Amino acid sequence: MKRKKLGEVLQDRGQISAVNLQKLFKEQEGKMVRLGELILETGLVDKPSLVTALEEVSRVPYLDCSANTCEVEVLRLIPKSMALRLGVLPIRMDKTRMVVAMAEPQNIATIDELIFAGGKDLSPRFGFKDEIQSAIERNYAQFEGMANSKHASSVSDSAQSAPEAQVEFISTSSRQASREAILEIQAELNKRKTPAVRLVSEVIQKAMAKHASDIHIEPQAALTVVRIRVDGVLRELETIPLSIHNSIASRLKILSDMDIGERRAPQDGRFMVAVGKRRVDMRVSTLPTQYGEKVVMRLLEASAPISTFGELGLPADVAGRLLTAISQPQGMLLVTGPTGSGKSTTIYSALNLLRKPAVNVVTVEDPVEYALPGVSQVQVNVRAGLTFATCLRSILRQDPNVIMIGEIRDLETAEIAMKAAQTGHMVLSTLHTNDSISAVARLLDLNIPEYLIASSVTGILAQRLVRKLCACHGFKEVITDYADRLRAVGWIKPPERVPWPKGCTICDHTGYKGRVGIYELLSIDDSIRSILRGAFQPDLVKTAARAAGMRRMQDDALDKLQEGVTTLEEILRVIPMESMHSPECESCRHELFPAYLFCPYCGTKRGPAAPNAISASHIHSKEGVLT
Repeated sequence: MKRKKLGEVLQDRGQISAVNLQKLFKEQEGKMVRLGELILETGLVDKPSLVTALEEVSRVPYLDCSANTCEVEVLRLIPKSMALRLGVLPIRMDKTRMVVAMAEPQNIATIDELIFAGGKDLSPRFGFKDEIQSAIERNYAQFEGMANSKHASSVSDSAQSAPEAQVEFISTSSRQASREAILEIQAELNKRKTPAVRLVSEVIQKAMAKHASDIHIEPQAALTVVRIRVDGVLRELETIPLSIHNSIASRLKILSDMDIGERRAPQDGRFMVAVGKRRVDMRVSTLPTQYGEKVVMRLLEASAPISTFGELGLPADVAGRLLTAISQPQGMLLVTGPTGSGKSTTIYSALNLLRKPAVNVVTVEDPVEYALPGVSQVQVNVRAGLTFATCLRSILRQDPNVIMIGEIRDLETAEIAMKAAQTGHMVLSTLHTNDSISAVARLLDLNIPEYLIASSVTGILAQRLVRKLCACHGFKEVITDYADRLRAVGWIKPPERVPWPKGCTICDHTGYKGRVGIYELLSIDDSIRSILRGAFQPDLVKTAARAAGMRRMQDDALDKLQEGVTTLEEILRVIPMESMHSPECESCRHELFPAYLFCPYCGTKRGPAAPNAISASHIHSKEGVLT
């Protein structure tokens, strides 16, 4: 049944004539005034009759604000500037709901903003605008007087407290409503009124101070746990009451331009945060769980410093061969590894070396993670039909020298990238594979022909990230079981002492601070190309690559273990280590085939036969590591 309008209800009751109603409509034209207020102003209908009609139309009870006194707690939740702008008056708390008098009780945008600001569900009442404005001035004047007296009594204490870094929220939405909401949040944050606004700010500040890459806000049965990922490992930051979890989730969803009314489906969004000179792009994802919505935020530095190959941990020989590969006029470099293994950082470091005034560098990314001056960066927008493949077609008409593709995900993107690498372009991209040789198998799975891979790809860099020992580390003696584990992964002559994490305030008592890369570079030379043009056999490619001097990630990890950069436990956490089934040279640790009497790399005479390989389960044993 269609709901009647105010004029129709008053006419049906005989309280206003059609002629007078038409006069009111004409008078209302061009004025920012509601019909009910205009009727009350003209006196054509008495106030009790008008209130009854309005209650029938809006289905919201009337509240006379003229003599109403508001509770202090609700006045703290809604600032005066917001109350005046929205035409609302917070009255009291009714169990878990906030009773609010509103000039427009059916305005969904106003209701959403009040829920966001107060962190409480609403129980709306309607009131006339003039009554609400008078009540706002009266009640907030009393509230501000109380607040000023309390402030005066505690000014000496606050003067001694250290000032907090200013947090600024920046909207990335084009919607005016979202921008206004963020401005209101910013004003509320500066006054430090609502606990949810304060907690969101504090959690983001703490995560940025610890250089976290992700923030997890996870509702559980009795409380909400906040965890952060630092150096690739999750750690608990703090716990918060479950009662304010929905308020925190709602605030983050408003900041990210999500639908706060939708709690049954996953959502994605983003916003920017500035603390001092640091600007961080927050990528927000929500997921419904049995206890509420889990929120995960990824922190991306808007202007992260670009590292050199040496600072990333690339060995000198690998860095030299990698620089040679990307300096070619055409070809393709693939960087492989799981999510969070530092592929993007390596790619950006390579682009930083390539960007010059004479070189046109274009990237297509999802999303654009770091801003790189002098580089044309395109962000994928699937909704607008802007995919990796469609971007690539357009990029090829932009006269590029270097093309960076964020990730090869499908056959179409792979084929265009391969052809671009053959037609005078240097192409850089990423894949998700376990090692360098597996990248070839991945391309074959995408139905890329062997000959196209052989003629296009010039190098494949596989990598992982391991945590570095903090400067506070100490040393411990190596016992027999630990020495056996070191031999099993290729350290033929284990030392008597190895570095061991201790923990201090700098590293949050974890023993590790920062990360370093572990690398494996497969250079596609003529011997490997001849193998790829036939039927792909991973073992043949591996043998040819090893014969050409390729060192596995396992070898690079052992070098960093010997240098005291990290620990065996950290390496085993990240890198799949193989048991040494073939003997190695005692001097240079290159693999020796059974027929070799001398090392073909350094000329050292081969020693006695190596003991049988130790099982992988023994390598990963945690018992009896060190004394």
